[in-house]
Amino acid sequence: KTGWVSCYTGIVGYQEVLTVPANAAKIIVMTYPLIGNCGIAKRFMESIRPWISGIVIKENSRIISNWQAEEGLSRFLKRERILAVEGIDTRALMLEIRETGEQFGIISTRDFNPVSLKRKIKTAGANASDVVKKISVKKINRISRGDLTIGIIDIGVTNSLLNQLETLGCQVVLIPYNAAYNDILNLSLQGLIVSDGPEMDKGIYRVVDTVKRLLGKIPILGIAAGCQVLAMAMGGRVERMHLGHHGLNYPVSRPRSRKGKITSQNHSYVINEDSLKDKSVKVSWR
Repeated sequence: KTGWVSCYTGIVGYQEVLTVPANAAKIIVMTYPLIGNCGIAKRFMESIRPWISGIVIKENSRIISNWQAEEGLSRFLKRERILAVEGIDTRALMLEIRETGEQFGIISTRDFNPVSLKRKIKTAGANASDVVKKISVKKINRISRGDLTIGIIDIGVTNSLLNQLETLGCQVVLIPYNAAYNDILNLSLQGLIVSDGPEMDKGIYRVVDTVKRLLGKIPILGIAAGCQVLAMAMGGRVERMHLGHHGLNYPVSRPRSRKGKITSQNHSYVINEDSLKDKSVKVSWR
């Protein structure tokens, strides 16, 4: 299995990390040394299934100590056919990646030839991700009732976002990533969200073109990769970071303010702020 290697630095939330669509086709390195002690429960799934290519951990807990657990991590990974590696010093690996930058990697149980593995990495890494078409809903679907009608262009929407919108009393309309501009406009939405999802996937560029035409016609919120879509639709550039942000304790602050907030983040690309100058864009958080 091949994929971009991302290090998750949080000490909780491994099930969410495994199942969030934004991590599709990635090899996830868990830096916390003990994984699996809370087991797996359906209520914490962020999607219908995990989308990752593989997971690397230090130690898989043989004991489950959570009353909500329905099965163990090993059984879950085996059932979902997810390749996993145990016994790796993941914190040492994190230090290496921090110095050299995020890299495209491979996990193999058959081929152990370094030359052959490097060739496979080079071939697979040259191709852009193309998983949004598998993750996104296939047709427009109203999934909840409420007073405020909010559409979501689904490039990897999470269950937690849907639950939050339902709690807020929103009528949620899920929209395929390749939905036509007129079909979205005819929904008479009061707001539109471009969801999180795999960054710089081939399907993203189609969404950029659609959002570009929707600007000024309807209020739009972009979340994570969706925010990158919004920036590109306004003429901005998105660039790969040396080391992405994948964890629970990243500070952000408002310009010209000494107050900040601690956020959870999961991205390997960043919006180039200079590319949005002279485009009537106000940066509210950095």
